[in-house]
Amino acid sequence: MDSSSFFTQKLQQKIIVYKNSPSSCLLMLLVFGSAILTFSTLMYLILHITVKGIPHIQASLFSLTYTSQNASVVPALFNTVIVTLLSLLFAVPLGIFSAIYLVEYANQQNKFIHFIRLTTITLAGIPSIVYGLFGMLFFVISCGFGFSLLAGALTLTIMILPLLIRTTEEALLAVPVIYREGSYGLGAGKLRTIFRIVLPTAIPGILAGIILSIGRIVGETAALVYTSGTVAQMPDSVFSSGRTLAIHMFNLANEGLYMNQAYATAVILLLLIIFINSLSYYVAKKLVKI
Repeated sequence: MDSSSFFTQKLQQKIIVYKNSPSSCLLMLLVFGSAILTFSTLMYLILHITVKGIPHIQASLFSLTYTSQNASVVPALFNTVIVTLLSLLFAVPLGIFSAIYLVEYANQQNKFIHFIRLTTITLAGIPSIVYGLFGMLFFVISCGFGFSLLAGALTLTIMILPLLIRTTEEALLAVPVIYREGSYGLGAGKLRTIFRIVLPTAIPGILAGIILSIGRIVGETAALVYTSGTVAQMPDSVFSSGRTLAIHMFNLANEGLYMNQAYATAVILLLLIIFINSLSYYVAKKLVKI
């Protein structure tokens, strides 16, 4: 049987199924319609940003010092990288180890554990501006960090923790129980089983949560305006105030005088997100092979 006749037969079988079940046909149309709408929206946004932004990417945008004439993105780019790395440094270990405790050690019938999971889900739905106000009151004022990259990173840490915990939990729960039982049967302890068997198997799911967290960090504005500030300068330390690329783009567009530079910044931000996601995907493939 050649490939054309095979696909024809499969198509005829699907047509018969959909004729016998109109609800399945309706569901199929809704799924395809949603996929086409999502893809079309994404392509429109990418094309709109690139067409508007690429012609205005100039050498002056990459000056080391920001001025009102060049609207340089370099200080904002450095601040974005620093805030992202700091946030992941704090959030990833805490999120992964919290999920390990909830899945591997905690008593699943304990009401307190159910309360923690409910709290985590609730925190994931809180608007980012609420996190920004909390960060300003606690980290900026009470802790005395002032408007700084450290205050912004700590605020983002709290903001992405629910996402990291939930995705890591789901990744750990997806590991078959037989893997654990086989490890125990060979004489390995619980801790060794977790770090040598469970975590390596769950790495793709954990990295998916990290990638989503990076996307939220890079695109965040409201939480950082109240914590890291909007100063357009190269940071001297983590206690320096500074704006990220998203805040930089927002300020340029809000002023109404630098719309061309705002679109150019959007292109750079888009390229940065694509680079980070591609790098994470590459690292995930390498870790899975190991």
